[in-house]
Amino acid sequence: MITGALRQTGRLFALAAEVARALFRRPFQFREFVEQFWFVAGVTILPAALVSIPFGAVIALQVGSLTRQLGAQSFTGGASVLAVVQQASPLIVALLIAGAGGSAICADLGSRKIREELDAMEVMGISPVQRLVVPRVLATMAVAVLLNGLVSVVGTLGGYFFNVILQDGTPGAYLSSFSALAQPADLYISELKALVFGFIAGIVAAYRGLNPRGGPKGVGDAVNQSVVITFLLLFFVNMVMTALYLRIVPPKGG
Repeated sequence: MITGALRQTGRLFALAAEVARALFRRPFQFREFVEQFWFVAGVTILPAALVSIPFGAVIALQVGSLTRQLGAQSFTGGASVLAVVQQASPLIVALLIAGAGGSAICADLGSRKIREELDAMEVMGISPVQRLVVPRVLATMAVAVLLNGLVSVVGTLGGYFFNVILQDGTPGAYLSSFSALAQPADLYISELKALVFGFIAGIVAAYRGLNPRGGPKGVGDAVNQSVVITFLLLFFVNMVMTALYLRIVPPKGG
């Protein structure tokens, strides 16, 4: 079991390295990239916007309750916005891309594999990785970066509304605490997380789609496995990136 897990992990990293090399290799499949970008964006924009509202509200309500107990209610805005931008927004985007776009990518590649379309492409001298995988991975990365900005804005507005309306906060204190605690590096790490998470979601979905087992049933199993594996990797990578960020970038005023 351990040997099999290590072998699968090695193949996953090998596919990631192959995709990274193929990014700079011609010809680039621009039309395929646009089609995949449009598809992934279409299935994730509305759910991401709807999910970000309760996320921002819950964070604002919880942080507001905690800061009121500590006598630091004036910092509610800054703390809740930082939590949304740094943590909630990239994870929301990545989970939706993995669950909606990634599962569709895995199912598409898996169905092509069991129909032997990928083998036929290799016989004709066409690389399935460069022709099919690279545009899909780039699409997930681009959508993740752009969607992260939308989720950050919607989540921040949702937190502002619930803090000011439901917790009797003041708009001035909310905005001033945000400007006092936030810094551009917080947005940069959020976008970097979204980029990395999009890459992970695309790679895992492509890997499981290229390696299904047992015919059509294997494709369904591969889709489920890709979503679960992506979720586990996302939370682990998020922990590592957050720890490194907090060690490297000093807090504002620190």
